[in-house]
Amino acid sequence: MNVLNKDNYSIKLSYPLRIEYDYSAFVPLQTLPKRISVNVSGDGWSLLQKSWLNFNAQPVTYKVRNPNKASFINSTTLTDQITELFPNLKVNYVVADTFELSFERKIRKIIPIRVDSLGINMREGYVISSIINVSPSLISVDGPVSLIQSYPDTIRVSIPTPKIQNNFDESLPIPLPVSPMVEVSHRDVYVSFEVAQYLNAISQ
Repeated sequence: MNVLNKDNYSIKLSYPLRIEYDYSAFVPLQTLPKRISVNVSGDGWSLLQKSWLNFNAQPVTYKVRNPNKASFINSTTLTDQITELFPNLKVNYVVADTFELSFERKIRKIIPIRVDSLGINMREGYVISSIINVSPSLISVDGPVSLIQSYPDTIRVSIPTPKIQNNFDESLPIPLPVSPMVEVSHRDVYVSFEVAQYLNAISQ
C-alpha cells in the first residue's frame, strides 16, 4: 500500500456541471454541457479518495453573468473553481463536451385560437345552430425571440370530421411546431357547437 503514498500520480475525473443564468429572461440556443472531465495529479491516497467521492459529487456551478455577450465558458474561471474543490491536488486541465455558449432573449407571445368555420363539413340539411366555443381561446408561447417572432398572429384550427350532423364536442391538436426551446401553454383545444336540421329538410 506504500505505493499510494507516492506523488505525481494523475487521474481523470468526471464531474457534473451546472450552468446558471437568468432562466426567466434568456434561452440557450444549444445544449449546455452537463459534465466536465478534470485531470488532476497528486499522491495516490488523495486521488483514490477523490475518485470515490466523485460518484456523489455536487455539481460545479458556472454562472453566466451576461448571457447576451457570453459566447464561451471561461476555462480559467472554471479551473479556479475546481481548484478550490481539490485543495490537496493539482488541477492540470479541464475538458467539457463544448465550451461554446449561445443565448437569446426570451419573449412571450399571446396567440388567439380560431376555428376554420368555413371548412367545417356538415351533412346536407344540417347547420351549426350555436356559437362555436373554443377553449382556450388564447395560448402563450415562450422562447427565443427569433423563433417566437416566426409564430403566426392567429392560429386556425381545422375540424377534420366529415358530414357532421350531431352536436360537436372534441379536443383537437393545435397546429404548432414542436421545439425544445419553446414552451407552449396548451397543445390541444376543445371545440364545441350545437347542430340542428333545416326545417324544410325535416318537412321533406
